[in-house]
Amino acid sequence: MKVDVLLGLQWGDEGKGKVVDVLTPKYDIVARFQGGPNAGHTLEFEGEKYILKSIPSGIFQEGKMNIIGNGVVIDPALFKKEVEALEATGHTLTDRLSISKKAHLILPTHRLLDAASEKAMGNAKIGTTGRGIGPAYTDKISRNGLRVGDLFHNFEEKYKNAVARHKEQLSQYQFEYDLEALEKEWFEGVEKLKTFRIIESEHFINKQLAGGAKVLAEGAQGSMLDIDFGSYPFVTSSNTICAGACTGLGIAPNRIGEVFGIFKAYCTRVGSGPFPTELFDEDGQLLRDNGKEYGSVTGRPRRCGWIDLVALRYTIMLNGVTRLVMMKSDVLDSFETIKACVSYNVNGVETEDLPFDITEGFEPIYVDLPGWKTDMTKMRSEDEFPEEFNNYISFLEEELGVPVAIVSLGPDRAQTIIR
Repeated sequence: MKVDVLLGLQWGDEGKGKVVDVLTPKYDIVARFQGGPNAGHTLEFEGEKYILKSIPSGIFQEGKMNIIGNGVVIDPALFKKEVEALEATGHTLTDRLSISKKAHLILPTHRLLDAASEKAMGNAKIGTTGRGIGPAYTDKISRNGLRVGDLFHNFEEKYKNAVARHKEQLSQYQFEYDLEALEKEWFEGVEKLKTFRIIESEHFINKQLAGGAKVLAEGAQGSMLDIDFGSYPFVTSSNTICAGACTGLGIAPNRIGEVFGIFKAYCTRVGSGPFPTELFDEDGQLLRDNGKEYGSVTGRPRRCGWIDLVALRYTIMLNGVTRLVMMKSDVLDSFETIKACVSYNVNGVETEDLPFDITEGFEPIYVDLPGWKTDMTKMRSEDEFPEEFNNYISFLEEELGVPVAIVSLGPDRAQTIIR
């Protein structure tokens, strides 16, 4: 069997969690392949709203296995809070969730290093979530990281050495901290973590595939935040593109099947970094208000702008996207005119390719499309779509060269139309 991959094509917050939840009934296993608790996958169904940070979004579907893969970084303290919040709503997780032994741990001192580094950078800060993601991946790459499997192998000494190294790094900053309080919460989280199945996930997934199981790989953040191909240095610390599913789960490239690329009908971004189509006017605020564009993890207001087809073509190419999923189409319901960026003017030269540097010397070139001025949130079939909306979909398919297979018209599970 093949592994289908679902990931974001913009700067994150595209709505991946909802789509994973909708698609999960077709799969046996849902596996997260990168990122950490900086993710915020929001799901709504049966009148309830849930926000997942580390746990895969297939967790609510009965009889399905969910895996936190080796490419994910885990903070036990935040993991414990997430688990307990879900258990309090009546959802049992221990029989549905397994964790890779090779997933790296976010230590309390990683969070301190993250906060100290951001503070020291001042106005040049990256705009991280402050959850220690970057420092944890830094330790991983420098071969100093601690993994979930280490919890059962001389962990006390390994932890002590790591903290000593981090304290030395923290001494370079003017930064006060209370490590003892963080550690108490963290070690309580470790005990909670140990109550779940800790597995050799790469062996498990490949054996399941050989036995005919269907696997959906779930990404976090977005392709424009990829450490190699995103808007560097304003990116996350992992490979968010499809290739990351191979290294983040231990599957071969020839195992990849369908690639679902998720995008909003407009664009958003959180934190610092370039954003070619960002709006600073009433339209931008209307997108923010209509779309409730505030971070599900951080609460930060998101920057909003028109859809950027230059960036989308780029991420579709990088990921080998086979099916597109358009989210939050209903947010555009009230607009008379909708703009789409089709190319950039870079120092007087028009291009459809994403430049190395998108911070200066360029401007987006837009085309205007008529809005549909119709409330689509109650529609349950594409037969109900207004003509202008069908034209918008056709325009995007022609520009991007990939079919729009799924359309979302609201936050609830039921507000999803598969074409």
